[in-house]
Amino acid sequence: MPDICAIVLAAGESKRMKVPKMLLPYRDKTIIEKVIKNIISSGIEKIVVVLGSGKDDILKLTGKLPVTNCYNENYKQGMLSSVKYGFRKLDEECGAAMIFLGDQPGIEPDVIKAIVEAYRNSGKGIVMPVFNNKRGHPLIITGKYREEIAGIDESGTLRDLVHKFAEDVHEVEVKTQSILRDIDTQEDYSNELKQIT
Repeated sequence: MPDICAIVLAAGESKRMKVPKMLLPYRDKTIIEKVIKNIISSGIEKIVVVLGSGKDDILKLTGKLPVTNCYNENYKQGMLSSVKYGFRKLDEECGAAMIFLGDQPGIEPDVIKAIVEAYRNSGKGIVMPVFNNKRGHPLIITGKYREEIAGIDESGTLRDLVHKFAEDVHEVEVKTQSILRDIDTQEDYSNELKQIT
């Protein structure tokens, strides 16, 4: 899928977790390794990993993988700054970006493929997975919105883009709540591990 690239957001400070959550064990890997493995297994070949807090420790893992690692020195400004940075690091040939949270290891390759297929078939510029009427990640945003994303106020979020261009949004219903589950607390982590045992 050379026209669809992945941006993996792995720059957060893990404040609520109190330990670097990207490095926590998940199956036979760490959380960040599992996220990247799922993306590779889905067929997406170009992957940009946006690092921030704890970058050196994460890089020891992601540096061995077929991804482009980059460091967002403004990561403390929040997730949007990492999204913007990730878009700046994409190759020009990337027609769209699929944005992944680095703490969602439960999103399997088949789910990723279903979202990609929906993007290709919908003709829409923004495609979001939905479970029980709740929107989740990863979402796909076409490259035509690069400048629009760059211009979002730092106090804003990607939701601002989604609301502004609501007519260009396509929702794809998926059969798993993994698109809604991220890991912010020890309880979240425990619940995620229960999904795989």
